[in-house]
Amino acid sequence: MNAPSKAQLIRCPACGANNRVQGELLNQKLAPVCGRCKAPLVAGSQPIAVTDASFPEMVEASPLPVLVDFWAAWCGPCRLIAPVIDQLAAEFAGRARIVKLNIDENPRTATRFGVSSIPTLLIFKDGREVDRIVGAQPKQEIIRRLQRTI
Repeated sequence: MNAPSKAQLIRCPACGANNRVQGELLNQKLAPVCGRCKAPLVAGSQPIAVTDASFPEMVEASPLPVLVDFWAAWCGPCRLIAPVIDQLAAEFAGRARIVKLNIDENPRTATRFGVSSIPTLLIFKDGREVDRIVGAQPKQEIIRRLQRTI
């Protein structure tokens, strides 16, 4: 008989409620939903891809602070910080939303926020831009700036 896997606390990216999710659900690749608002829970810790269409809902309407990585596949510095962005998604799960926006596929949002060089990281709180980091920066600097918002 297998021992039950441990429960994991996952914070809802939509309403901020903490949810206890049994490990069996995650191991079976079932998609847990929030007990309060029924939004899908992100058990993993990967950045969320956003588009011009999903940006208002995923970023501007987010109850959590949001770090937006404006990037492109051809950009060397973007590829350099991509592992850092992945790590931040894991480390800040439930406290901040980490998203990526490909500027080649979503030029309208990049133009709207005046992103003229990449990588550019924008930090949003309550739907408004509160900080901007241009260029590849060390992980600790990004963490410092993100923690000021949380």
